[in-house]
Amino acid sequence: MNRRRALAVVILLLAGCAHTVDKGRSAGKPAGNVAGNSGDNPVSNAVATFDPKQIGKTDIDRVADIHRREVFASVRVLAEKLYRRNPREWKKGGHASIEEALDRLLDPRTGWRSAETGGKRGTDAILLALAGDFEGDRVAVFIAGMGSMLNAAFEEKTEFFILDELDPQKLYNSARNLEIAAWKLASARDAGGALLLLSNETALASQPANLSFEREFGKMIGNLDILSDLIADKGHRTIARVAQSLATAVFLPVMALR
Repeated sequence: MNRRRALAVVILLLAGCAHTVDKGRSAGKPAGNVAGNSGDNPVSNAVATFDPKQIGKTDIDRVADIHRREVFASVRVLAEKLYRRNPREWKKGGHASIEEALDRLLDPRTGWRSAETGGKRGTDAILLALAGDFEGDRVAVFIAGMGSMLNAAFEEKTEFFILDELDPQKLYNSARNLEIAAWKLASARDAGGALLLLSNETALASQPANLSFEREFGKMIGNLDILSDLIADKGHRTIARVAQSLATAVFLPVMALR
């Protein structure tokens, strides 16, 4: 607790310094104009634009920020791709457009909770979205399940600082779960043999295969695997690795891990 308070004090002091520099400039007092240096000195400009939050981050925190940002950018891309390939799904929610459906689905205030999941989250929601008898918006439930699982893997944080800790096992398990989710998405069919959700397109004589969904999943899996290895190496921890067939694989725990 004392460390947190000390860190907060340092951040507030730095924020105050940055504010003072900006205030001096607005009053016609160029900051850093020493011994004839102009106000365009890059050093003085760097002081004015310094983000005080960076003092509370380690290199691994900055790397985690980047990987998390990339992972959730891919979640948004997949949501839009799925809605465009399956327009009947966003219409089930009574939305006027794909954009309106995406805004509702990806609104950070919802915490990756959808009324259609019936309280299910994580991999349970993913399984619900691909159940043959489910009649709701499959895309919304699939993305909400994936998003809530990933959010749990990142300890429900959007940014990381010195005192924050990530569990490499959660990140590793999430990567394996995405492999299973991608396979189920591409293969889940109804009683009549039709795909429940359209995603990748197979190659035709006139055009090559569209594997954009597979590539997006691959980017997320790669980001999670790299970050899990970095976190494990930093904390001298061992990841329990598993090998299983996608056709018979079960989802690994993420939200249940503490």
